[in-house]
Amino acid sequence: MPDAKKSSAPRDAVPVREELLRRAAALVPALRERSARAETMRRCPDETVADFEAQGLIRICQPARYGGYELGWDVRSEVCQTLARGCGSQAWVHHILTDHSQKLGSFDVRAQDDVWGENPDARIAAGLDPVGMARRVAGGAIYSGRHGFSSGIDHAQWLICGGHIFADGKATERCFFLVPKSEARVIDDWQVMGLAGTGSKSFEIAESFVPDHRILDAFVADDGAGPGTRVNKAPIFRVPFASIAATGFAAVAVGIAEGFLAEWADWTRGRHSRGLVIAELMGTQIDAGQAAIEIDTAARLYLGAAQEAMATLARGERLGDELRLRARLEASFAAQLALGAVQRLFNAAGGRALYARTDLQRRLRDIQAAASHISVVWNTAAAAYGGHRLGTGAIDPLSTRARPLPAQD
Repeated sequence: MPDAKKSSAPRDAVPVREELLRRAAALVPALRERSARAETMRRCPDETVADFEAQGLIRICQPARYGGYELGWDVRSEVCQTLARGCGSQAWVHHILTDHSQKLGSFDVRAQDDVWGENPDARIAAGLDPVGMARRVAGGAIYSGRHGFSSGIDHAQWLICGGHIFADGKATERCFFLVPKSEARVIDDWQVMGLAGTGSKSFEIAESFVPDHRILDAFVADDGAGPGTRVNKAPIFRVPFASIAATGFAAVAVGIAEGFLAEWADWTRGRHSRGLVIAELMGTQIDAGQAAIEIDTAARLYLGAAQEAMATLARGERLGDELRLRARLEASFAAQLALGAVQRLFNAAGGRALYARTDLQRRLRDIQAAASHISVVWNTAAAAYGGHRLGTGAIDPLSTRARPLPAQD
């Protein structure tokens, strides 16, 4: 096994949570200043990713043997929340890049060396939906697939792709395949109304050979028991690919809402309409107070779920159905609380907030997009947890085990 090459970036002592949050907060003004450009470009600015790297913010969930910090999902999510106060799209890209570092940490260590052995700063995008198709050959599989919504793909060198291995027209294995981005065709189709700056383009891979060590059983990944956990012992690498991940998406939604509230307050303090000082109206003050408590509650809710999961893993315990389903329930409700607060505030911001030049309308569209992510869809999460509490045997529909293996078309 080759030794991990040291990055050119500084690799001092692992920073504590408070230091990482301080670094993230210091970037908020720059992210806010770049937000309009990110939307116009339909991708995260290169200098933002460079800032994330310079401040060590992409290393949070990376294995220590490659210079990473191996910190918890809760710390990572708080950092994403902080960044989202400046720009939801750029924070979303941070969320994705750190999430995929965590996921790669559960792959075979040879796959990790393929990505990080020569360049510990290599980044990974993904298309996790199991839509790809593969067939076994000597030493691996031949993989093909077209995936959408690959956030941050412009900044990645590798891709994690979901799919199935077929034999005799039937799926025999559900897996994740690690493929160099150089073997993919990126499709510039990201023309959207919210989170436009994430650059979440589609990509297509045709007949790519994937060696065995770059193939990860999806059922094993969903249990947080990938082969990489035998080398990477930190609890973060036993976080399942589904369920707890919803708290990361909720973190971005909450951060967008926090940034919106701050922006709205500045906007409202200077507003006058028909001779009235809008900030002095009781209705405006109630709007501010209600939104503040909703957003604060949302933050405590999703973060509490993430912290409970990490504490459970730190004790060496598995994450059972109750904790997984409740974590997604709480993350989904947090996203809904944040979305509702922002929508109410925007409705109280007056007609001038409708102009495309305002940050308020961009933040509204971004949180609408964030709260529509499948991992935080309220009805699905509520039904899954409700079925579990009623004893119907319901499990998280996003879980690998909830989806039957398909037949080949």
